[in-house]
Amino acid sequence: MSMDNPPGLDLARLAAYLGRERPDLAAGPLRAEVIEGGRSNLTYRVYESGGSGNGARWVLRRPPLGHVLATAHDMAREYRVISALHGTAVPVPGTVLLCEDDSVLGAPFYLMEEAPGTAYRKARELAVLGPERTRALVLSLPDTLVDLHAVDPEAVGLAGFGRPEGFLERQLRRWGKQLDASRGRELPGIDELHAALGADLPSSPAPTVVHGDFRLDNVLVGQDDGITAVLDWEMSTLGDPLTDLGLLTMYSEQREMPGSPVATTRDAPGHPEPGELIERYAAGSGRDVSRIGWYTAFAYFKLAVICEGIHHRFTLGRTVGPGFDRIGALVPVFTDSGLTTLRKG
Repeated sequence: MSMDNPPGLDLARLAAYLGRERPDLAAGPLRAEVIEGGRSNLTYRVYESGGSGNGARWVLRRPPLGHVLATAHDMAREYRVISALHGTAVPVPGTVLLCEDDSVLGAPFYLMEEAPGTAYRKARELAVLGPERTRALVLSLPDTLVDLHAVDPEAVGLAGFGRPEGFLERQLRRWGKQLDASRGRELPGIDELHAALGADLPSSPAPTVVHGDFRLDNVLVGQDDGITAVLDWEMSTLGDPLTDLGLLTMYSEQREMPGSPVATTRDAPGHPEPGELIERYAAGSGRDVSRIGWYTAFAYFKLAVICEGIHHRFTLGRTVGPGFDRIGALVPVFTDSGLTTLRKG
């Protein structure tokens, strides 16, 4: 539903800013609507409200309301990586402008072109494609990861975009601190999982651009079932490419569960097995995926920590909405899945 001023977006101030900085972009009053999706940053569709309805349309991204640490929602980083990847084999929207002046909307933001396509978040949505189309679409996900991980960061201006040395150690420390910040109850097995991951770190392959949250519902799919855009780059950096594959594997294992924040399409007819995605990536990239069990277990650990953080905020009355009361019960499920995956290797 379109609005004159959705939460976090003052359209009059935005229009005035565009008039000053980019008068070529908009010629009339603006309207906007909130786009669902994205782990934390807010996403809006913005368009000109007058005329024939064929005016300019963009997507605007900004940090959440009352945004926390700037480093957690760095608009400039998202804008930089999308701009750098435009023109490579990785499908991304074209970028339009970056505004780091908080006085315009109360937080930094950027505009990008609106990419065509559909985001599939549930098995029932994907099921309408039928088994053959579903299988081909899901198998294109590891193909897209292969393309992303083949990009030379220096060649596209992303040298220094991250610190690949010690990447896995830092990731484990970071998520361990996230867990400690959310502790409000006993969580059997989660410290065991964290310790086991730290005791058997893989040797990372050569670093690449890493998306950080690569899954089906973070891409748009066109009418020909091809991926038209990879979205939500807020976790992107330079690091171990197999963390992306481990996360995709974990998501591809998930069955639909009541109260789960995980958007899963695993039960759609024709959905490939997780092992097929791994094999597809290995064949396309030439990388050794023999330690993928560790990376998948790490993805389960991160998901458990995320869910515990949501549960902790819910118990403190800081998060309201349907389903939040059930998320706490999922933490031991994801913890056990991580431990099981690590044992199986």
